[in-house]
Amino acid sequence: MGSLLIVDSIKKYFPIKGGFRKPLKLLKAVDGVSFEVKGNSVLSIVGESGCGKSTVAKLILRLLPLTEGRIFFKGMDISSAASEDIKKFRRSVQIVFQDPFASLNPRMKIMDILAEPFKIHNLLPNKEIKDRLSGLLKRVGLSADVLKRYPHEFSGGQRQRICIARALTVSPELIVADELLSALDVSIQAQILNLLLDIKKESAISIVFISHDLNVVHYLSDEVAVMYLGRIVEMAKTEDLFQSPKHPYTELLLSSAPKIKVKEDKKIRSWGDKKSSTSQPLNFSTFRLISDVPSPIDIPTGCPFHPRCPKRFDICDKVVPELKDIGGRLASCHLH
Repeated sequence: MGSLLIVDSIKKYFPIKGGFRKPLKLLKAVDGVSFEVKGNSVLSIVGESGCGKSTVAKLILRLLPLTEGRIFFKGMDISSAASEDIKKFRRSVQIVFQDPFASLNPRMKIMDILAEPFKIHNLLPNKEIKDRLSGLLKRVGLSADVLKRYPHEFSGGQRQRICIARALTVSPELIVADELLSALDVSIQAQILNLLLDIKKESAISIVFISHDLNVVHYLSDEVAVMYLGRIVEMAKTEDLFQSPKHPYTELLLSSAPKIKVKEDKKIRSWGDKKSSTSQPLNFSTFRLISDVPSPIDIPTGCPFHPRCPKRFDICDKVVPELKDIGGRLASCHLH
């Protein structure tokens, strides 16, 4: 199947003012990221906090302007598209944000929040909107009664379901899910994850899934891209990456993640068992024992990971490794 989304060498630099008589510095949030998302597939982007994952999500939606690079959706260059084309693009690509409490207007009823996309894109007559919304809410496990209520009347999990329903109103081809589980209790995370799996199965929607939780990524993804300090350091099919990581950073990520057994139907039924090692979130203390994460304002010379890498050697602190093909996958490391 052809590529639905092509991200080509995108960069996002933020200027940072220095002190008195000090030169302007650049925070390199995203520094030359490229990937493709195929139809009816899930690409996950993982990494520690501050690696640039959420910035990539915002760049895809054009919520932030690119510093450099291009983004193509179904062959259209959205980085330079006209406003009318961008409106069509935003109907086809939707985002679900991390915080369900901040994603919904507290002054609007759920009916008005969910009806807004239909009105913006002129998709349905007003008299048909309520019936369509009732069907959407049922699809995400909520009753039509919620339409009369306000966001503050719902739990975090219910709000995130409403946010997912809002993303589905315009029948998108691609959903960008930016840490949509991290603000929820572990018992609710499994429900939302299973909901995403059902939606993908029913609608053949592609998903760009931004997360730091490798267990969730393992069960949801077809491909995984690992980011570190604004760059992709490894990208591979999910099972290949989890069974045989090629980059030392990926190895450390995987070694710090607790293991979860998966049901045959790929649905997690018991996520919050306190007696299970899986009830704990991903722990990055392994990396802190090696050294702290360098600042994206002052990225180390050579390989950005070399100050923390247990496998580094002479060339690592001098030459930036290329992201190159290694047996059908991509990795950026001088070991290969």
